[in-house]
Amino acid sequence: MRIALVTAGGAGMFCGSCMQDNTLARSLIAQGADVTLIPTYTPIRVDEENASLNRVFFGGLNVYLNSRWKMWRYLPRFMQRWVDHPAVIRWATSMAVSNDAKELGDLTLSMLTGAHGPHRQAGAELASYIAEELQPDVVIFSNALLSGVVEQLREHFGGVLLCTLQGDDIFLDGLPNDIRHKAIELISQNSVGFDGFLTHSRFYQNYIADYLKLPTEKFRMLPLGIDLTGHTGQPKPPVENEFTVGYFARIAPEKGLHHLAEAFVDLRKRVPHANLRIGGFLPPQHQDYLNHVTETLRGIGIEDAYIGSPPDHEGKVEFLKSIDVLCVPTDFLEPKGIYVLEAMANGVPVVQPAHGAFPELLEATSGGKLFTPRDPLHLSKTLEELAEHSVRFEHAQRGWQGVRDRHSAEVAARATMQTLDDFMQGRRT
Repeated sequence: MRIALVTAGGAGMFCGSCMQDNTLARSLIAQGADVTLIPTYTPIRVDEENASLNRVFFGGLNVYLNSRWKMWRYLPRFMQRWVDHPAVIRWATSMAVSNDAKELGDLTLSMLTGAHGPHRQAGAELASYIAEELQPDVVIFSNALLSGVVEQLREHFGGVLLCTLQGDDIFLDGLPNDIRHKAIELISQNSVGFDGFLTHSRFYQNYIADYLKLPTEKFRMLPLGIDLTGHTGQPKPPVENEFTVGYFARIAPEKGLHHLAEAFVDLRKRVPHANLRIGGFLPPQHQDYLNHVTETLRGIGIEDAYIGSPPDHEGKVEFLKSIDVLCVPTDFLEPKGIYVLEAMANGVPVVQPAHGAFPELLEATSGGKLFTPRDPLHLSKTLEELAEHSVRFEHAQRGWQGVRDRHSAEVAARATMQTLDDFMQGRRT
């Protein structure tokens, strides 16, 4: 089976969606598929072997210039192409990334208008590359925000066209209301060209179908999978008077780090030896947010909690080995939760809010406990339960085995191959 997987780079950040796409691509290749992982906007950044092309379509700089300046759109393609070079994009994204919702909203709408907007030439280039050079059996887009190119692709491609939905709502929720409504309407229109949609949880399947006004009968669910290579941690035997909770995710209000800090103020009253370690990418716009969190923690004697973002896979695993419990108490409804699986893969149980994909992950693995979302006091009490050695060790063992049985990259790849084959059979009939 020949597969084209179109992913979206994270502007220099470790992005959960492109990391998941990269893991899936590598796993499908190991299953015998011919897979091309195609980056859009920016090169992807991952902490495992990078399987993507050293080429970027819809380069972020060109998208910006096409949207802002009509003159740029009419330049010959050879005069535009240099700004799509991965090295140029990496340099640009290392300088600054705009977080202005209005500006991002205008760019989003321009992308979603596809052939009828300023990016017609870029869309034709991607469609030609896929349909004429790669000639795949299946094309999978990694999010609905790329759906503007579907009309152009369908002019040349008659195979199976799918879209993986894994957090589109989180971006759309940050846009002004009028732009968000227009974007959802365009996505719904563009999505008529898809044969089906893929999600990693039952929760998100129902949620995003309603959010984007998509037909539920076209959805299929695939297990979330991680590459277990290098995840060498094991459930740890108890150590007296040691209990370290870890947070490992992007530093942002929607990830809920402030809830964890507030819970720790309460937890320290009953578990005085409890400690907290914080790791993850810090976007510049959230420095003040982190400062507020660390100031709260210094008030209870926890100094230097934030250790930064480990630079590679080994650093991430070492961080996970250094903690006893992982907690990322998100405000938003998490559609995946890769960090939950990575913690459990290293023998670390988790405490997560009872919403989004987390209940399904913990039901499948028994690798931790749930607490009432946005309730720091209940979070504190739940963490206290796992401070008890036998409870923590039992969840650690179950989670460690559960990830290997149900959420390995191999399990996910086999399920994906079967699902893609079903879609291909359905299209033939």
